[in-house]
Amino acid sequence: MNPTVARREPTAAQAAREIVRLGLKASLATLEEGKGFPYASLVIVALEPDGAPLLLLSDLALHTKNLRSDPRATLLFDASDGAGDPLAGGRVSVMGRMVQLQKGERERTSRRFIARHPAAEMYAGFADFSYWRMTVERAHYIGGFGRIVDLGTEQLLVDTSGAEALLAAEHEIVAHMNSDHDDALQLYATVLCSAGRGTGSWRMTGIDPAGLDLVNGDRALRLDFDARVASPSQARAELVRMAQVARSMSAKTEGNASE
Repeated sequence: MNPTVARREPTAAQAAREIVRLGLKASLATLEEGKGFPYASLVIVALEPDGAPLLLLSDLALHTKNLRSDPRATLLFDASDGAGDPLAGGRVSVMGRMVQLQKGERERTSRRFIARHPAAEMYAGFADFSYWRMTVERAHYIGGFGRIVDLGTEQLLVDTSGAEALLAAEHEIVAHMNSDHDDALQLYATVLCSAGRGTGSWRMTGIDPAGLDLVNGDRALRLDFDARVASPSQARAELVRMAQVARSMSAKTEGNASE
């Protein structure tokens, strides 16, 4: 967040995590039941606090029938939009096994999913829709020609151990920030994440020990914390600090522009 420090090129693990965190959709590959052919479909994706993918699937869909037969799956997150040569852009394949969530796990999952995809609220409660979580086993990152790296689970996911208090308070923190601190969220996005001042309003959709997630329509942002947070009080202190930094940077930019 220090604008005078040159930004270092992210490691493969950092780049892969960012691609997944910014992904609102992905290609889902399953194995066709009884035939074994790979079947690819388009799905919208949300994430657990640790970054594990969450899907909301219809029981009638072919990919759901495939998963009931064989839970192995791959999600391809593609970040090559806008690249003159798509093969020079970044993408990451996340591999693991899909697990259907039970009723007791649905409430928190549904909040995270609908916060990221508000339109899903109209069908999320239907009896023939269910949430699925990927148990990530590994990932394969490609950052353009010659940059190909296999990643383990610990490199892709955020460690949430010891942060139970933060995760329990996540819904309240997100609701409070969206209702009472919209100005700070816009500064996080436009100043700290350099999103520019486009149309619409940025909303906070989740918080975890490593950072927070923002969404504005079909755009998503990830803002990492400078230090790991594990409790609501630590989160509050970090959110206040980031708002102060953003306001200072914004004032300085406006002052330079007026000179």
